[in-house]
Amino acid sequence: MKIKTVYLPVMFLMIGIGFLWAQAEQEDLLTLDDCLSIALEQNPLIQSSLQQYKAAQARVHQAKAFYQPSISWDNDLQPSFLNFKDSGEYYIGISQAFDFPGKRSLRGKIATQDANALLAEIDLLKLDISFRVKQAFYGLLLADEKLKYLQQNLELAKDFLQKAELKFDAGDVAKVEVLRARVEASKAANEVRVAKNDVRLAKATLNFLLARKKYAPLVVRGDLKRETVKLDLGSLKQKALSFRPEMRRVNFNLERERLQKKVANMSYLPDFEIGLNRHGIEGEGTFWDFTLSFNVPLFFWQPAKGEIAEAAANINALQKEAEHIVNTIHLEVEEAYTVAEAAENQIQLYEEEILEQSEEVYNMFSFSYQEGEIGSIELIDARRTLLEARQSYADALFYYDVSLAALELSVGYSLEGEKNDQSKNK
Repeated sequence: MKIKTVYLPVMFLMIGIGFLWAQAEQEDLLTLDDCLSIALEQNPLIQSSLQQYKAAQARVHQAKAFYQPSISWDNDLQPSFLNFKDSGEYYIGISQAFDFPGKRSLRGKIATQDANALLAEIDLLKLDISFRVKQAFYGLLLADEKLKYLQQNLELAKDFLQKAELKFDAGDVAKVEVLRARVEASKAANEVRVAKNDVRLAKATLNFLLARKKYAPLVVRGDLKRETVKLDLGSLKQKALSFRPEMRRVNFNLERERLQKKVANMSYLPDFEIGLNRHGIEGEGTFWDFTLSFNVPLFFWQPAKGEIAEAAANINALQKEAEHIVNTIHLEVEEAYTVAEAAENQIQLYEEEILEQSEEVYNMFSFSYQEGEIGSIELIDARRTLLEARQSYADALFYYDVSLAALELSVGYSLEGEKNDQSKNK
């Protein structure tokens, strides 16, 4: 009974530690959606851009603000220096300056277009970061997959070494066969060490994009093998013109310059100021004065040479930029589409022919070597061919995933929508 009493708390303590450890491990297990969510929420560049957007929104209120009123006081006809009490005349009043109707509203609209253009820049930044996160996530999956294949290759190399040693002990092969097998096992072990370092670096890259410590514990959950999506190039190009942030940004900038040109044209129309004064004259009483003043566009040619010409030139420049963006988008979509299509065909080739044939050849050569029908060189070549086929297949899966991510970047939206539409149509 005493023994049970002593060990019972220890048992509960170990269970508790195990539970906490499992929970910690679970917290570090991230899917692609988890990684994207963390990156878009914690990335310093996005946080900085959002603060700049808040500042741009604040400038909208500044642009629409009224001028501050002015209060004036004038003391005249003083009998002596600074003798305010015995002065013969005084004025006290208030005045307010106003823009010509429509100018203040236009300034607010211009500031709004600036904020909208900045928001489009933020969306573009999010697209770029999302692509980089996907690329790093798939890169980590690829590194894990290659490590798995290299560990399998190490096991095959060890098996080959064991068979060579047995055959040497039986007097069936020369010592050189054993030495060759040991070299292959050492090379396979070294490749595993290199692959483990590649996994470590891939984790560091993903952690960096997630705004985490570079070598923080990280375990991802996912598969390089993605469901293929049927894509229509023409439809993707049309959608890209609607979804790409660059198109929205240049359209916002165009609208801003058109509004800027309107403001420049309205510079011919006078702003005005209204004032109301209380006027007192010694011996005659007090009176009310009302004043109205406005500027006269005497130098009428200046806006046409300055602000209007600048806005017109900016409009022409932005229109040319829009044409360039359209051509660039079409090219990027077509390139990403072509790469994705080629990667899909390569995956199909490996799955239907190369992988199965490579494994079959290796198994045949392994049996033939064991039976003494072939030498070690043929078996080594067959094993290397199998390893290369597996690694190339993993590369093809990776390139397909990254090409789809690049296609999403070039179109400006997730292809999950395309997949969902295809599911509904089935």
